[in-house]
Amino acid sequence: MSVAVVTDSTAHLPEGFAERHAVRVVPLHVLVDGVVSLDGVETGPAAVAEAMKQRKIVTTSRPTPTEFAAVYREAFAEGADAIVSVHLSRELSGTWEAAVLAAQEVGPDRVRVVDSRTTAMGLGFAALHAASAASAGASAADVEAAAMTAAGCSSTLFVVETLDHLRRGGRIGPAAALLGTALAVKPVLHMSDGRILPLEKVRTMNRAIARLVELAAQAAAEDDVELAVHHLASPERAVELANRLEEAVPRSAGCVVSELGAVIGAHTGPGVLGVVVQRTVPSRS
Repeated sequence: MSVAVVTDSTAHLPEGFAERHAVRVVPLHVLVDGVVSLDGVETGPAAVAEAMKQRKIVTTSRPTPTEFAAVYREAFAEGADAIVSVHLSRELSGTWEAAVLAAQEVGPDRVRVVDSRTTAMGLGFAALHAASAASAGASAADVEAAAMTAAGCSSTLFVVETLDHLRRGGRIGPAAALLGTALAVKPVLHMSDGRILPLEKVRTMNRAIARLVELAAQAAAEDDVELAVHHLASPERAVELANRLEEAVPRSAGCVVSELGAVIGAHTGPGVLGVVVQRTVPSRS
């Protein structure tokens, strides 16, 4: 059986990874002052960061079921027998729902839609592990299981310059009430059961970076891990963070650095730094 793997643009796979691993990526929509474009296709990180600095109104929306259906039909036309479609948490976006509607239209018996309960490279690693299973000839059920297991073995931590963007976009829930709006506080947040939740607060960005390293090392424990660093308009800080992670997590297979795309960037704002720790995926008997 040939199984195609589909994800969405919030996976923020490093450049070339999707093509190399035969992962199809469906872009979300970005709206800048009401003008719609495709995340990662027509609008990239630099454009959205500049728009936000100019105080333009930046919002996002999910792909349509029709867009998903077109990608699914293309995969089938190119020889796939089944599809595993892996997406960001349904708590953060309607993307998963749009994929489910498309699957029902195209063939619910041949398209499996996975809610990763995470995003960014937490989602990206899930899609890549699914693609690895698919390339090894696994069944659709086993490819789906590979995605779900990988997603469950990831930890996503991040720090933002301000909570304003997350609060305005409705993505932060109770975190805003907990952390407040103290200007001197840099909130450290994490993904937990599909939601963005507060973890702790620190006084400076330098301390926040140090805590990301410490927390990532704790999440890695004694496991062999894969690491990813995300940022928006902060390449120097991202490289510094990646270097410190590789020193602090000796059993890492390496650390990829990927700038966040327009959709996630629109909700976190410029200056965000994130770490994804992908622990060893248990082998299936």
